[in-house]
Amino acid sequence: MEKSTLDILRILFCTPFLLYACYSDIKKRSVNNKVWLVMLAGSIFFISYEFSLYKQLILRPLIISVEFIFILAYFLFKIGAFGGADAKALMVMSLIIPTYPGFQALGYAFPLNKPIYDIFALSILGNAALLMVVVPIGLALYNLAETGLNFDNPAYIFIGHKTRISNLAGKHIRLIQGFEMTDSRVRSYFKWGGMEINEKTIRGLKDLSGKGLIEDKVWVTPELPFMIPITLGFFTAVFYGDMMFQLIRFLL
Repeated sequence: MEKSTLDILRILFCTPFLLYACYSDIKKRSVNNKVWLVMLAGSIFFISYEFSLYKQLILRPLIISVEFIFILAYFLFKIGAFGGADAKALMVMSLIIPTYPGFQALGYAFPLNKPIYDIFALSILGNAALLMVVVPIGLALYNLAETGLNFDNPAYIFIGHKTRISNLAGKHIRLIQGFEMTDSRVRSYFKWGGMEINEKTIRGLKDLSGKGLIEDKVWVTPELPFMIPITLGFFTAVFYGDMMFQLIRFLL
């Protein structure tokens, strides 16, 4: 089996799992671990088959891909940059497709713009991050349309929006505006990554609002299904290459 054929098979193998992960992330903001376990099992087949063809030649790029992505994904997960499912998706794909896949179709050689480095999952992450730029822009436009320039926290307009306390329950959002009592006054502060909104949180906010200590609207940030940009980043990397790398080259 030629390497290009094997690359196509690996891409086709990942596709249904990523699409299902997107669906699950939209519906529940979570993805069942069985998805990643099945993909992990599939990675054993691809690694074993490629090892039978190229022996030790595949080990170095595989180890580089896995170590780099596992450390980076774990770090981003720990600081709250994205969720566990997103980290697991990148980790598993670093095993299945450690280096850039290459194939020809319709008279073109894909990807169209392969970067100088050869860690495929890193390009997926870079593409996903670049695609997510539309989110803060969209939030800012939404906030401007809602309230014009009347913001109590202008820096928040790119990461969240204001919602009535009575409408907080049952939504995929997190509270980014925390409150604490200091000298009989309530001080507002920014909570990096947002706080989970539960019944206790809502009761506390309603109590403060009922006493006139805070407004009846608070700043929240949407829990975005990051599996969507990861999946789009995957297909972008397959057919185009690394958008982030090309952007940096253009700017430099």
